[in-house]
Amino acid sequence: MPGTEIKIFDPAQGFAPLTKTDGITDATVTKRSNRWWMAAAGQILGEHGIHLFSASLPEGAPLAATGWTITADPSDSAKPALLAAYDASHSWDFKGGRHCPSYVKGFDPHRRDWVERIYYAGSAENYWGPYNIGYLEWDGIRWVDQPAPVFAANEEWEHGSVYEPNLIFHDGKWKMWYVAGSNQENYIVHGYAESEDGRTGWSKHNVFFPPQEKVFDFCVIPGRNGFEAVFSRVWLGKGEPPPETGLWWSEAQTPSSDLSDWSAPVQIMTAEDRGWHAGPWKPSAHYSEIDRDKLLIFFDGVYGMYNFTLGCLEIARPA
Repeated sequence: MPGTEIKIFDPAQGFAPLTKTDGITDATVTKRSNRWWMAAAGQILGEHGIHLFSASLPEGAPLAATGWTITADPSDSAKPALLAAYDASHSWDFKGGRHCPSYVKGFDPHRRDWVERIYYAGSAENYWGPYNIGYLEWDGIRWVDQPAPVFAANEEWEHGSVYEPNLIFHDGKWKMWYVAGSNQENYIVHGYAESEDGRTGWSKHNVFFPPQEKVFDFCVIPGRNGFEAVFSRVWLGKGEPPPETGLWWSEAQTPSSDLSDWSAPVQIMTAEDRGWHAGPWKPSAHYSEIDRDKLLIFFDGVYGMYNFTLGCLEIARPA
């Protein structure tokens, strides 16, 4: 399916005027107040850790692939500002970093109020996991870290690691699709669980996509006929990736935890090497405010060994 691929951030081009970062990737995109905003992962040159940063479009500007400005550290304009401190979470997410954020707004029944959260995967050991899932929460002034993760592997098929969360709040439930397993084992499986408060009482962890499908993300958004999902299939083995590697689209009347309720998926992007990326993953999708038939999908890419990029696929709504 034809579409337009636009590069947003590439370490080869730098991040001027910021000179103390070498990568911005793993975006979760949303509109907060009157501004399109993203949280994304990256590193600060010369410092330990994978952190979460932010970027935004000008206030009032419609959603677009271009025009994004990374938020700078107020004390050092060459550095990106940390999205949140590590005051409470240091023991479980600082050594391994904060990865794959997912923004969601939902209702907290204990506080009896709506809250904004950014779920992410963190590791107490190293960059490669094993991971647990926790969140930052907006307190009206800043994003606040939490003293412990809220979701951990508890099934044998999860191989002790859960990451790549994608969440929505629907029908009184915090619903999460996530990856389990280990990239190093060439084993990933996609799971699903839900909770009334997004912290405790998670339902039984169920397999959503089996490991042979190699599904790495499942991003659900409201759609024309109910709900839609954009998800990635990745290739972790040796040699050329199979043709099914890339981004896919599907729809359902409700954000169902049963894969059979979703329509037959349509491939919208392949793993073809574009120079600045190959094998896209981590989609964050929204429809254009100007053209309601145009879907903008922010995605991760990589070239070389560790040159991580961020791009956007603009495409007409799949039939």
